[in-house]
Amino acid sequence: MPITNIIFALKFIDYLTPIIFIFLVYVFRFYYKYLTRPNKLPGPLPLPFIECTYLFTGNNKHLFTLLQNKYGDLCEFYLNGSRRILVSDPKYIERMLTPSSQDTTFMLRHPYLEGLEEFGMAGRGIVANHDLKSWRFNRQFFNQAILTPSFNNEAVKWSNQLLQELEGYWECLGKLNLSGNNLHDKNDWSLELDILRWSRRFTSDMIVILVTGARSYTMASYYNIYSPVKINRTGALIEDSERFVEGFSYHLTGFPYFMYLGSILRHYLPFIGSKVRSLLKNRDYLFEVLDMIIKKRRQEIDETLMDKKLGHNMLTSLITANTERNKNRISTSDGIPRPMTDVEIRGNLFDAFLGGVDTTSNSFSYVTYYVCHHPKVKQKMIAEIDSIFPPNTPLNLKYEDLLKLEYCDAIFNEVNRMVPIALDISRYLEYPSELAGYRWEAGTYFHMNVTGIHYHKDAWSNPEVFNPDRFYKKDVANNLNNQTMPKFSFIPFGGGLRMCPGRKLAIIELLSLMVMVFGKYDVELIDMKAPLQIDFTGLAICKELPIRIRPRKFSP
Repeated sequence: MPITNIIFALKFIDYLTPIIFIFLVYVFRFYYKYLTRPNKLPGPLPLPFIECTYLFTGNNKHLFTLLQNKYGDLCEFYLNGSRRILVSDPKYIERMLTPSSQDTTFMLRHPYLEGLEEFGMAGRGIVANHDLKSWRFNRQFFNQAILTPSFNNEAVKWSNQLLQELEGYWECLGKLNLSGNNLHDKNDWSLELDILRWSRRFTSDMIVILVTGARSYTMASYYNIYSPVKINRTGALIEDSERFVEGFSYHLTGFPYFMYLGSILRHYLPFIGSKVRSLLKNRDYLFEVLDMIIKKRRQEIDETLMDKKLGHNMLTSLITANTERNKNRISTSDGIPRPMTDVEIRGNLFDAFLGGVDTTSNSFSYVTYYVCHHPKVKQKMIAEIDSIFPPNTPLNLKYEDLLKLEYCDAIFNEVNRMVPIALDISRYLEYPSELAGYRWEAGTYFHMNVTGIHYHKDAWSNPEVFNPDRFYKKDVANNLNNQTMPKFSFIPFGGGLRMCPGRKLAIIELLSLMVMVFGKYDVELIDMKAPLQIDFTGLAICKELPIRIRPRKFSP
């Protein structure tokens, strides 16, 4: 055939010439677009095909710190086909975080991303949902479920029960370590443990019961690893709770790869490709467990008589939403109430577990680290705890008492300033708009550098110094409290309508842990010289924090 003859008649150079021509045209177009961009900001030079990937290691903090230090508080970089503006000065972010149901200019975190679709999160839930109509629909359920006084009281009730369980596990493990010299005093034991792993299992058991109404026994499972005498818990919602809780921790490390890298780079770059394949396998496992939970609860609801009251928890509310069993009607974008699909329910459950386990456990690990390094702060904190929750008495947490822990709350805030869990708060322009004195075109990304904002010299005095008094209202003599700071210089939970809906639960859990751990035990770090071990991929994830605890001794 003539076409076949022509193909075989062509030589290698005949193929190479058009390929080179196409490549040169692409490179010329790439740099022409770059050099003629509006609002030229300082930033690293993007390269054809890979853009600024040569700076990306998966470590958000490293990338953002490098860019801020080299190019300033307002700079740019290119990843995944998009121009991205890094904002590290709090005075530039007010419009992005000001709550407004009318102005939706900065409501999107990102557009539809093929990477997040592959990661199983695009258009679902609230964390990574690019569809504002869907996001509003889902957010209503979150608000109804966890931003109510009854939910706060339920959270405190379960904090009491689960922390008492935790005390029992630690006591049993501690007494296994008793030597012959102190066998006469059963309370004179000490225990070395990784507080990150224990607190993560506490928050996991908390979020499971609050979201699903059923128990998991992650703390018991972890206890069984170290104890020769095993605890057998029946009726657990999740069979392999250890794998489940670690699965969500692992999932959090994957966000940068699926947000910043295109499909080819994501799957075929050395070292990154294997990480992505492992993340996708973990995603499938988590989805499988959540689908099982939803299916089981649907069956329980179907088998329950219509006149019998169902339990009050997020999962039941999601399944019965806009059905005969639930009189509350939540409309979709077209104004017609409809039940949620299983995929939508799974997306909301996924976000609840994703945001409800690691964020608080990591924050508590950082609190422990900084408190142990600052004895005066520790002493002042324990004195406040003892004044509200009398020492040497059974744990009896109440929501109104937790609110009295103002210095503990100040410690929590200062730790979140020093080590923000969320490193990057992104916004995406769907339409042209103005910000920071510039007119930006549609398709521009903005990334709020939370660490840079929390350490900004114009907002904080001596930002490298750990000082909870910055947030302690009673310390009126401290000049730091009289310092005028930009409105959005402290954004641990984000801001605006997309502020983290689980912030109250996080505070309840964290204060409850502080009361139990530091109120009941003497706590010290195993190695005072060891730095914090943190993985800055997506979130600031603590790797481990070994501590030693022993029951506090009180004067009669």
